[in-house]
Amino acid sequence: MSVAIISGSAGLIGSEAAVFFAESRGLEIVGIDNDMRRRFFGDDASTAGNLARLQERLGKKYVHFDDDIRDQAAIAKIFRRYGRDVSLVVHTAAQPSHDWAALEPSTDFTVNANGTAVMLEESRRSSPDAVFIFTSTNKVYGDTPNRLPLVELEKRWEIDPAHSYANGIREDMSIDSSLHSLFGASKVAADILVQEYGRYFGMRTACFRGGCLTGPNHAGTALHGFLAYLMKCAVTGQPYTVHGYRGKQVRDNIHSADLIAAFDAFFASPRSGEVYNIGGGRDSNCSMMEAIELCEDIVGRPMSATYSDVNRVGDHIWWISSLERFQSHYPHWKIRRNVPAILREIYEHNLERWQSESPATIS
Repeated sequence: MSVAIISGSAGLIGSEAAVFFAESRGLEIVGIDNDMRRRFFGDDASTAGNLARLQERLGKKYVHFDDDIRDQAAIAKIFRRYGRDVSLVVHTAAQPSHDWAALEPSTDFTVNANGTAVMLEESRRSSPDAVFIFTSTNKVYGDTPNRLPLVELEKRWEIDPAHSYANGIREDMSIDSSLHSLFGASKVAADILVQEYGRYFGMRTACFRGGCLTGPNHAGTALHGFLAYLMKCAVTGQPYTVHGYRGKQVRDNIHSADLIAAFDAFFASPRSGEVYNIGGGRDSNCSMMEAIELCEDIVGRPMSATYSDVNRVGDHIWWISSLERFQSHYPHWKIRRNVPAILREIYEHNLERWQSESPATIS
């Protein structure tokens, strides 16, 4: 029996990883998820529905633990139960929002940093040969990307095409001397720990520093889940607020399936202490203005969008990931879905549910 332990297993990336590694790679899945997303963002963000779908689809191939990743005794018990049968750990559980982190900094830090320390240490003690994949974030770079030579265009900011990051920001960008946001700081701590367990203990670890992670099963909210929440607002007529940078801030967006394909490539040929910027790159990115226009085109009517001059603390004006390092190690991997395709899929997957939830707002 070969086992994958997945934290945050009912979230977007965790649940998609569970299905993929169970059905495509034949692994038994052990999921850890206590639905803290509901506490962070409210009932609309609960992962309970996703968990139910996951359990129905995978049946006996999925075992669930409703435990907190900060609870070392509980996590140790899980790892000891499966021991060296564990071949893969996918650590996706996190507090993922800039804004929420500022409400409860201690909770944010203990979930993101302490929880990662617990997952790493119990993996090292009981399952030292397992591949350990961590969903980090581009927010570990703080606001350093905002110092790049950016050019304002009609609908987006762009980087000077002569700059060495014109094809995307590489992993050689410094994470020091910048404003990270509290969320970014807690993820830096976790990111460095994952690297250190790889380099110091020789574990096969990787930090995937994601841009915007998205997909049709994302329970997007105002504080987290850019494209999913934007499309929900477009469908239901809920107002959406654009924060700063004249709505021209650029994000790259990677579909959950493309991200998990990258996880799979690393799992098949792992390395120690690796760091990869991962996102849609030049193939899948958009500005806020462009994303709103795409949503309006798909839904067929204008959105109720307002603008605030106040940008989020530590937010990026322009972020596009360089995928060169990962692709140099795994040349067969590539982005297969771009922003228009992702938004169309989110719309088609969720339309009926959103209509039933808010029938009065939809014509």
